[in-house]
Amino acid sequence: MSPWRMTRERPVNRLSSSTKNARRIASPRTGSHPLLTRWTRRTDSGFSDWPRSRDTMPRIDAHGHVFAKVTREFPRETGGNTPPDREETVEKLMTYMAASDIDQAMIVQMGGATPAHHAYVLHCLRTYPDRFLGIGLIPEEVFPSPQEHMDRLTDGTGIVGFRLGLVGGPRDPFESVDVRTLRTYPIWKHAAEKDLVLWMYVRATDAHLIAYLVDAFPQVRVVLNHMGICPGEGKGSHDRWGRPQIDTPSYNPAFHTTIRLCKYDNVTTKLSGHYAFSKEPFPYPDLEGWNRALLTSFGADRLMWATDFPWIYEEPGYDKLTKLVDEAMPNIKPHEYEAIMGGTAKRFLRFPDLK
Repeated sequence: MSPWRMTRERPVNRLSSSTKNARRIASPRTGSHPLLTRWTRRTDSGFSDWPRSRDTMPRIDAHGHVFAKVTREFPRETGGNTPPDREETVEKLMTYMAASDIDQAMIVQMGGATPAHHAYVLHCLRTYPDRFLGIGLIPEEVFPSPQEHMDRLTDGTGIVGFRLGLVGGPRDPFESVDVRTLRTYPIWKHAAEKDLVLWMYVRATDAHLIAYLVDAFPQVRVVLNHMGICPGEGKGSHDRWGRPQIDTPSYNPAFHTTIRLCKYDNVTTKLSGHYAFSKEPFPYPDLEGWNRALLTSFGADRLMWATDFPWIYEEPGYDKLTKLVDEAMPNIKPHEYEAIMGGTAKRFLRFPDLK
């Protein structure tokens, strides 16, 4: 049983599933009193209260995806779990967020890397600028000269960085490496010049190369996706809920490679994607050792919680995943909990102040 439970000092407005009501979450807060959520910790002598101001300490979902049906306005690539007529709108996400007291979120582009493919994400960021930031994609054909693409997508749009699925270098970890020859070197160089975030979810064969670029560009903010796991080639599938599944052994060499990046202050990672790696249902007890290793290595100030919406709406459910840290890491301290649930994302990713 988790030693934390949440009570509220006053009722919180809930949103309906309609777009009109979903927009209410983006409107300025009213009233002169801050909304307080009180976290109650079970102790030997009973329960002790620990309040936090939601106006100063937002709860942030640090990773997920939204997309519209394929239209001329919102083109995108399609796939097995993203057919042309499927939509997972930002308003639907906001309804879930409001019901679970989540204030802000990071939207990660999927469905294509061209500027046109980013149309829906850009629409969401324009519509709700104080609620969301975005992470874009870069087509591989522009890797040698990515500057124009990166600038176009980040110039006042709310996109603050880019996701990379590869590094591009020798597969042999013992081969000498000239960092300037790595395929994504120009991206890292421009990210350093423009103060952009790099969102890393690279293949296992590239895991050993990340350190070369982190070392070369210590000013670049780096986020290792989904617990720092790097998927092996051909190890991906989908379950009956359409959720991504990654066949990952209990001893994962790529995980042990990326976790060593904790020595770099500019590297963070996310407690997310458990459903894709675990062989047990929520709260994924078989990953307890991984959670503990990440907390010990990176510390709460470099860990961020995320749901990986929309894949988890049906199983285990958005609200249940907001309790992942409570259930999977019950012994953490209040300041660690606050950091993981929003403080780290607010500081490291520079989410705007809520209006």
